[in-house]
Amino acid sequence: MTEHSSDKTALVLFSGGQDSATCLAWALARFAKVETIGFDYGQRHLIELECRARLLDGFRAISDDWAAKLGDNHTLTIPTLAEISDTALTRDVAIAMGADGLPNTFVPGRNLIFLNFAAALAYRRGITDIVGGMCETDYSGYPDCRNETIQALQTALSLGMARDITLHTPLMWRDKAATWQLAQDLGGDPLVDLIREDSHTCYLGERGARHDWGYGCGECPACQLRAKGWNEYAAGA
Repeated sequence: MTEHSSDKTALVLFSGGQDSATCLAWALARFAKVETIGFDYGQRHLIELECRARLLDGFRAISDDWAAKLGDNHTLTIPTLAEISDTALTRDVAIAMGADGLPNTFVPGRNLIFLNFAAALAYRRGITDIVGGMCETDYSGYPDCRNETIQALQTALSLGMARDITLHTPLMWRDKAATWQLAQDLGGDPLVDLIREDSHTCYLGERGARHDWGYGCGECPACQLRAKGWNEYAAGA
């Protein structure tokens, strides 16, 4: 399960979702040590943070190598983000498309804020490699998921921190089916099963209904993307 190992430490944006769990496995295959960071920003699907501990325990159980590499798990609380956001992820409103063509699940500046906080923490801990699950191949159209945005922010963070910060986005050019396949390639059936059972994607925080691809309402955009990807992956497996 180990490839391209180095003596460096990476910090992974780890929400408890499918994408971030896959990114964590990607980082564990490449770095000597890996720390994780999650954010409590008043999201409706706050249950994703509760999934993180189970996922981390699962990663340790899959591989002794991964267990040895996993370091500190950080959680930062950013209530201000919910206070200034009027979105379906931070308010009890129906999910819909906005007049600007973006779904109202878009939290303006969220990834920019997350990456700035992550970089500040990484600076203090002597880490220069940050891994995030941003993707513009199979996503909801969020502008802060685009590769151009991430590259611009990498430049700004490196200038502002006066050290070379590298933002890794291993899912940027992968659709959801390819993301499931990447999990299979990195950790086999045990990792795929762990992500299905214990990761959380549903925007509504629904954990009651069990589907082939995991738990969720099955109707929100996040569930639909995850289900579509799973069906395509399973069909080709």
